[in-house]
Amino acid sequence: MSHEPLPPEIEACRVRAARIMEPLRLTRSLTDSDCHGLFLSSRTNGGRALRPYYLVYFLLVDLLGFDHSGRGDKVAWSIPVEFEHRLYVVEHRKFGLGIFEPQHDPKARMSGPVTILGEQDATIICRIINTAVDKSTPYFEWRAQQEARGSRLNVSNRSRALLSRYEHFVDEASRHGEQADRLRDEKRYVELAEARRRANWSAQAAIDAFYAWSEHAFIHLAVLQGSLSTGEAVRELATADWGTKFRAAFDLGDGSCKAHYDVLVDLRKQMRNFLAHGSFGKRGEAFHFHSAVGAVPLLINQGDGHPFQLSGDVPFAESKALAAIDAFLEWLWGSSLAPAKHYLDSDLPTILTHAANGTYARVMQSDERMCDFLETMQAEWDRAGDMDF
Repeated sequence: MSHEPLPPEIEACRVRAARIMEPLRLTRSLTDSDCHGLFLSSRTNGGRALRPYYLVYFLLVDLLGFDHSGRGDKVAWSIPVEFEHRLYVVEHRKFGLGIFEPQHDPKARMSGPVTILGEQDATIICRIINTAVDKSTPYFEWRAQQEARGSRLNVSNRSRALLSRYEHFVDEASRHGEQADRLRDEKRYVELAEARRRANWSAQAAIDAFYAWSEHAFIHLAVLQGSLSTGEAVRELATADWGTKFRAAFDLGDGSCKAHYDVLVDLRKQMRNFLAHGSFGKRGEAFHFHSAVGAVPLLINQGDGHPFQLSGDVPFAESKALAAIDAFLEWLWGSSLAPAKHYLDSDLPTILTHAANGTYARVMQSDERMCDFLETMQAEWDRAGDMDF
C-alpha cells in the first residue's frame, strides 16, 4: 500500500475500522515460546466464516498496519492477534484462510486439538474481523480504483472453455447435417425436416458461441500485443462493442484482415442480432405488408431517422456462416498472431505487467519463445497455487 496520505473519507473509514479492531491488536512482543506455539497452531471451526482472504489481508495489513509474517511452508501470510490477553493467529494456509489457536504445551512437537475456549474466542474474533471488513467497503472500492489505473493485474483467461463450446455446437451441426443427408437419400421427409431444424439450431448456437469466444479472446490478443496494459483500459474495451474489440486486436490496414472483418460484422448483425433480439428474421423482417405483388417484408432498420426499410443485406445460410468463421480462425492461427494460440489455450491469465514491460512483445515473436515462456509461467503458477514458496 502507498504511504501517501489517504483521502479524508478513506481516513475516516480507517479510523472506524481501527476502533472495531482495537480488541485484537497485539500489544506485546512475541516470545520464543509464543512462536513455537504459533508454529504448531490448530485451525478453529470458529474462523471458517471469515470474509475472503484478500479483504482480510488488505484490512489488517494495508489499512490498519497489523504486523505480519511473510511466506512460509504452505503458508502465504500470518497475522498474530490478541484477544483477552490470549494469542491467536489469522493465517492463510494452503487449505484456506482461518483463525488458529497456538499449541499451549511448550514441550509439544505437534499440533493439538482446539480448546473449548479457543473455539469461543475464534468465533468472536471472526465476528470482529468481518464487521471491520464490512465497514471498510469504501476503502476496498477506493483501493480497487487505484489498482485499476496500473498494470499489476491479471486478466482471467477462459478462452479454451469458450472455444470448446463453439466446437461442440459445430460438431452437433455437422452430425445433424449428415443425418439429414441420409434421411433425404432415404426419402424420410418428416424426419428430414426435424434433422435440418436441429442442424440449424446447432449452427446458430455455434455462431453465438463464436462471438462470445471472440469478444473474450480479442481482449487477450490486445494484451499480448501490448495494446492494453492497465486495468482501466481493459475495462473500457470489455464494455465496448464487438467491432471495437476486433480493431483493438487486429490491423484493418491488412486487406485480408479487413475482408474477414467485413464478413464477420455482417454475420454478427444478421445472425446474432436475430437470435438475441426476438428472432423475427435475419434481416430484421418483423412485419409483412400487403401489396399488389403479395406479402412484402418490412424490415426494422437499426439506424436513426428511417426505422423501416424494404431492402437489406442478403441473409447468410447457417452453413455459409460457419464456413466464414472457420476461414477466419484458419487465417488467424496462420498469421503473425499464431503464438497467441498457445497462450489462449493455456488457461493462464494474461498479466498486464508483462504487456507494460515488453515481455509479451518478445515472446510473441515465435512459437518456441511462447512455449518456453508458458512452461516457466505454468511452473510458477503451480508453485504459487500449492504455496510451495
